[in-house]
Amino acid sequence: MISAVLWDFGGVLTTSPFEAFARFEKEQGLPESFLRKVNSTNPDNNAWARFERSKVSAEEFDQLFLEESTALGHPISGFEVIKLLSGNIRPRMVAALERISKGYQCVCLTNNVPAGKGPGMSRSDAEQKAVLDVMQIFDQVIQSSRIGMRKPDPQIYSYTCEKMGVAPEQILYLDDLGVNLKPAAAMGMKTIKVISEDQALQDLGAHLGQIFD
Repeated sequence: MISAVLWDFGGVLTTSPFEAFARFEKEQGLPESFLRKVNSTNPDNNAWARFERSKVSAEEFDQLFLEESTALGHPISGFEVIKLLSGNIRPRMVAALERISKGYQCVCLTNNVPAGKGPGMSRSDAEQKAVLDVMQIFDQVIQSSRIGMRKPDPQIYSYTCEKMGVAPEQILYLDDLGVNLKPAAAMGMKTIKVISEDQALQDLGAHLGQIFD
């Protein structure tokens, strides 16, 4: 029986940074999905992984990402990537979160980096306020950059269950990346891969026996 809902942030409650990546690649004449290729090369110890665990500073990430992208044929500085990270709030998803939070424990589990303004890596004060308003709905917010672990490391899911005080089988987990959902599902969590806002709301409704507009 589901008693808690675990939410990723970027790509679930906001538009996906991958959309911004795609626009940047098109504008810069880069190969499609090039930035994701950089981030998926040596995924446990590359610049991106280390930045999400706060093992390197923004300045170090800038240089390390430049080196990694250059090695793959297209030099891009890390600071250019940081500018692309903050997405736009999805009001319908936030409305669903507010409704669900009245009957279920709701926790945010996000991979983020120590850059920008606040947990959503916002670019402006207005964006930061919008993100913080959403974050206040949650019972807890667990950030990779604060705890030194990141998805999809199985340890972060065990840590999260302990913080929530519930068994994996009681959790419904939403994320836009299948690689993050796989270890959670292996532990017993029910999972929703968020592909679109409409699809996510429909799947939430199916799991929770509600209808979300």
